[in-house]
This record gives sequence, structure tokens and C-alpha cells, in this order.
Amino acid sequence: MTRTRLLSISTGIVLFYSFVAFGQAPYNTLINNPYQNIDRHLYQRRTNYHTSIKPYLASQSDTIVSQDTLYTKIFSNKFLYWAFNKHFITVETQEIHFTIDPVVHGQIGKNSQHDDISWINTRGVQIKADRKNLAVETIFVENQSVFNDFRSDKIRQLTQMVVPGQGMAKQFKNYPNGYDYYFSEAYVSYSPSKHFNFQLGTGKNFWGDGYRSLLLSDNAFSYPYFKITTDVWRIKYVNLWAQFQHLRDRLPDIAANTKKWGSFQLLSYNVTSWLNLSLFEAVIWPNRDTIGHRGFDFHYANPVIYLRPVEWSVGSPDNMLVGAAAKITPLKNTSLYGQLVLDEFKLDELRNQNGWFANKWAIQAGLKSYDLFTLKNLDFQAEINLARPFMYAHTNPVTNYAHFNQPLAHPLGSNFAELVTIVRYNYNRFFFELKNTYARHGADTANLNYGNDLFLPYSTFAIEYNNRFFQAKEVKLQNTQITLSWLINPSYNLNIYAAYLLRSVTETEIKNQQNLILFGLRTSIFNHYWDF
Repeated sequence: MTRTRLLSISTGIVLFYSFVAFGQAPYNTLINNPYQNIDRHLYQRRTNYHTSIKPYLASQSDTIVSQDTLYTKIFSNKFLYWAFNKHFITVETQEIHFTIDPVVHGQIGKNSQHDDISWINTRGVQIKADRKNLAVETIFVENQSVFNDFRSDKIRQLTQMVVPGQGMAKQFKNYPNGYDYYFSEAYVSYSPSKHFNFQLGTGKNFWGDGYRSLLLSDNAFSYPYFKITTDVWRIKYVNLWAQFQHLRDRLPDIAANTKKWGSFQLLSYNVTSWLNLSLFEAVIWPNRDTIGHRGFDFHYANPVIYLRPVEWSVGSPDNMLVGAAAKITPLKNTSLYGQLVLDEFKLDELRNQNGWFANKWAIQAGLKSYDLFTLKNLDFQAEINLARPFMYAHTNPVTNYAHFNQPLAHPLGSNFAELVTIVRYNYNRFFFELKNTYARHGADTANLNYGNDLFLPYSTFAIEYNNRFFQAKEVKLQNTQITLSWLINPSYNLNIYAAYLLRSVTETEIKNQQNLILFGLRTSIFNHYWDF
């Protein structure tokens, strides 16, 4: 076991035993699948809930709907009732609520282009405890996988064998496409009143109402963070400070494995029961710059100021992003949502529409509809995402908007357009999902920077003007997945599933297509994105 792995596990153990005597209702697990079926209740007009800030604090969302009671089945037999409804181990008194659950994922799969079987073997544990106004959660997961399909290609493309969203891997035994990797998260949450919540831990955050987020997503690996959430009237205000890791070394004068820091602010305002408006700011700065060690910059520590004036006042070359988001609920079960993010721009250059390389923006527009055509539990979602060339990149590759070789926003990075459609239906504990993502993006070619690779400094642009979407080598990417599953136990989302996945990549009229058939048993507590 590596020193990094021991440190991560020991940190979680220290957090857990330090705070196990206290607690509050923990956070709902950050997942984007049908088992976390509380969104249909939170997106109702009457709730006035801030749905764009995830994961939800269970003490707030449970006042509207409790995930634990959505799929409860009644059994007269106590063992069956426990096996199909309850946590694996539960200790509950008047003062403390304590649970232990297994984390498993056993998958076998067959790729149409490969003779050998692919498989995943995941074992782990999830521990939660809460009492009064404090809560704690720890998750430890060990994985061994063999991917004889496009998943192995994605891992090797990310440099230093990073498994998307799950950290660095080493080769597993003598399997050419075998990977051994681990995943761990831990947090402690404290709410001194109904207006404030403080959280310290290692994990992920997601800001947005869509399948993707152009502000901050859970696409990349977990990271250490401290978060303050303030709830007053119709306003929810989130301050997040985090430490990230730059793993890629694309230039000889930049040290590999460089630490960097981020400060994020999101102000969410429910103007009415049907309209939400949000403002967003983020700044990324290096742990070390040309002057020397910088560390955490306390200029960005004040939670009640805007970051942009501070960044200008200190004369820093830090990477600054600003944005806005909105959600409109014109009908009872239908919401429209969108995001706009600006990285850098000049108004004159925007007006001229001349494709200046540093006019960097990204935009999202989407729709969610529940109980479509008045058919209960039939849900539909459609979403468009666009990002200009060079978006999220910076003059210093260390301070790009990324962590562990993956973007902190959309997994495709920049220079792309994408359409996402999702249809979901469930009956009791049976679930069906049809998901399709279609994207066009421009891949850098001839060792020139055309704005797709955000790990390159954007100052090395190939052309200054006339930059356009999909420039350089255009790639068309389509992922279609059909999943059928049955939820065994809703307390920790244990389910069995069968899936068919069709992936098609077209580059300069050359088409590569893979068909995967997958079967598995898993506890769905993470989002694992492969559709990019």
C-alpha cells in the first residue's frame, strides 16, 4: 500500500473517530442516476429549493422528501425487511445515528472488438454518523479493473494512468489493460444554526441543474476542501476553498505534480417560486510562482467579497472565471435551466466577431421534465453545452481549470458542442434509462495549439484571430447507453443491472465503433463518467 493511500485512509479514520460522538443529518450522496430520485420532489415550484448546489444537505432535503423512504418494501420477515430496506449495520439511540454499509461493484463486460472479457472488482466501506449539529462520513474503496475497450484508451490518454474521476492507477498484475486504483472520501459537517453550515473534507462538489456543469462539476478526482454555506431568506451563498493537483508536465520548466489552490463563490437567489438566478466566481492560483512559495493566498479568504477586484488589486496573474446561471419552472413538473461562464474577453473584440483567441466563454441550456405526458415516473432531460476554443486554459498550465489531469467543469474541456438527452422510467424498484450524448469538438493537430487542450498555455495559440468551433481536426463522438436495473436496497443504493453501450468516434471520415454489453452488481454512490 502506497504512502499516499495510507495518508488518505488515516485522514478519514482521524476525521471519523474525532467526530463520531457528534452529528447532524449527513449530505446526500452526489450521484446522477435514477436511484437518487429526490429531484422530482425538489424541482417542484412549491419547494423553493436551491437545486443547483449539490450534494444536498440531507437535513434540508429530508424536510421535503426522504430518500430512505421512497422505495421501502414491507416484509413480515425481519431478515428480508433488513436485507431489502435497511443499512447493513445500524446503531441508533436517542443521541446518535451510526451506519456501516458495503461499497461493491462487480462488473463483467464484452466488447465487440476484443476477444477478452472486461471486468471490475470493487470492495469498500461507507461509514456515517450523526448527532445533533455535527455529522461525519468516510468512504474507502479499492478497485481492480481490466478494460478491454475504449475505457482503457481514455485512461492512457489522461497521462500518468489516471482513471477518470477516480485517481491514479498502477498496472494490475500482467494484464495489459489492467488497473489497480483506490478512491476515498471523508468529511465533517457542522451546522451551528439553520442559517450556516461548515464542511471540511476531501470529496467533490457539483454546481448546476444539468447533467453537465460548466461552473464546477464532479468530473475530476476528489480534492481537499473547506466550504461555508449560508442560508438567509431566499438566498443561499456558498464559499468553497480547495487544493488541487497539476499532474501533467507539458513544458520542461514546469515541475510535475504541482499543487494549486482555488476559491469559489456561488450566490443563489430564488427571486420567486418559479425563478432562480445565480452568480458565480472562481480563481485558481499556483502554490509556487516566479517569486517563490505562495501557498494559500489569504487575499481570497474573505467570504463576503468579490474575487475579481482582489485579483486585480494584488496584480496577480491568477486564472479568474465569472459566470451566471438561471432556472425557470414555468410548469409544475418542468424546469428550464442555463449557465454562462466567461474566462477572458474584450468587449471590442466580441463586438467585432473576429474570433479572437482570448474571447473565451461557455454556455449551457437545458430542460428537465418529470412525469412526462402525465405518465408517472417518466422523466426527460435535454441539454446543450458549448465551450469556445481555449476556454478554461491559462497562460500558466498549472493554473488551468483542472485537477488530476481532468477538467473541473465539462470533461471535454473546450472547443466543443454537445447535445445530451436522457429518458428515465421506473416502476417500483425497476428502472430504465436511455442516455445519449453527441458531441463535436476540435482536436489539436500538427503539434499546434488550436484551443482543445486546456493543459497547454493559451499564449501558444496557433492563430490569434478567426478561431472557430471545431477548428483543427474535427471529431464526432456519440455515446448511447441503455440500462435496465433493479434496486435491491435503497438505503445504500445496492442494485443489479444490465447495460448496452454503443460508442462511435469519427475522425476525418474514419469511424471507430464499439459495442459493449455489461452486467453487474453495484452500490451506486459515485458518478463515473465515460461518455466523453
